[in-house]
Amino acid sequence: MTILRTVNLVKIYSGGAVPVPAVRGVDLTVEEGEFVVIMGPSGSGKSTLVHMLGGLDNRTSGEIWLGGKRVDTLSESAWAVLRRKHVGFVFQFFNLVANMTVADNVELPALLAGVAPKDAKARREHLLGALNLTERADAAPAQLSGGEQQRVALARALANQPTLLLADEPTGNLDSRNTRDVLRLLSEVHKDGQTIVMVTHDARVASLADRCVSLLDGEIVDDGRISRRRSGGGSGAGEVIELR
Repeated sequence: MTILRTVNLVKIYSGGAVPVPAVRGVDLTVEEGEFVVIMGPSGSGKSTLVHMLGGLDNRTSGEIWLGGKRVDTLSESAWAVLRRKHVGFVFQFFNLVANMTVADNVELPALLAGVAPKDAKARREHLLGALNLTERADAAPAQLSGGEQQRVALARALANQPTLLLADEPTGNLDSRNTRDVLRLLSEVHKDGQTIVMVTHDARVASLADRCVSLLDGEIVDDGRISRRRSGGGSGAGEVIELR
């Protein structure tokens, strides 16, 4: 089943003296359960594309389809309902609710989506445990490090088990240990069937994905499946990631 599809998607920023094209005619299809990473140099349109996919930035032209329904023409309120029920989003800069605890930040999306409080709490506890945040459950966001806030943001995005998880550089502010925790959780939810579209520059994140889409100047210049093969023999053999 196709979860996400774009048709000739275009974004042009026209606030300045000269219009600036950020995304140029992107055609992208993501199937249910796929993990797709979007890579490219700074300014290639990666974040703009993902923000349009989640209704956080309006497209200039083109179409966006989620779950077989066209959504680019939705009102802001309709997009908000769609995100609440079907789309999880991990931002580069956290966007946690400052006057709520870590536990409440993570549990809120599930409650808003109509999940029973008992189930929302169980989901919250699982996610906090998976990201080594259980002891920080009663803390406020301001008491957390940047890496802890990013992990809370990921847990919040997964709380209502969204149809589609969108993420913009979710490991960008994390050290090696915290990155491993995030990658472990992403691998777990992907194996459980979670569909993921993620902007990253991190090869470790890309190595988990099924496909790598490369952008340059707002256009897709490569879209390849990621194959994995073992190098050498024995228990010390490493994994080689190839695009094809």
